[in-house]
Amino acid sequence: MKKLIIAAAIGAAAFAVQAKDIVETAVAAGNFKTLAVALQAAGLVDTLKGKGPFTVFAPTDAAFAKIPKADLDALLKDKAKLTAVLTYHVVPGAVMAKDVKAGKVKTVQGSELTIGTMGGVTVDAAKVTATDIVASNGVIHVIDSVVLPK
Repeated sequence: MKKLIIAAAIGAAAFAVQAKDIVETAVAAGNFKTLAVALQAAGLVDTLKGKGPFTVFAPTDAAFAKIPKADLDALLKDKAKLTAVLTYHVVPGAVMAKDVKAGKVKTVQGSELTIGTMGGVTVDAAKVTATDIVASNGVIHVIDSVVLPK
């Protein structure tokens, strides 16, 4: 009986340390507060907590700070435009840094991002500053600017 209780406790502990999803991982990082607010405003939290897998090019708070406050406030109030901008940062599938190739890649939004690999990885005009932040339903790559669909 004692062994059964110990085995159950070990199983419960293993379950408790399960990897966080993309949203939980971004929130826990602490430098994606604006992204979290934007995902909430767009109604995309449940989507990015979904099965996936997703690759998210996540702009930091500093990246969002490059947008003039009035423009950012207007974007946060325009759900359709905000949804388009945020889903432009998401690619279906989990693409690790070692698998990134230069070229066009289709986003969840429907447009294509341009990936560059010369002198570091870029996503449109944004520089990738950190890679391979693994979540239970995909991967996050950090970018230094918000990219906008054409």
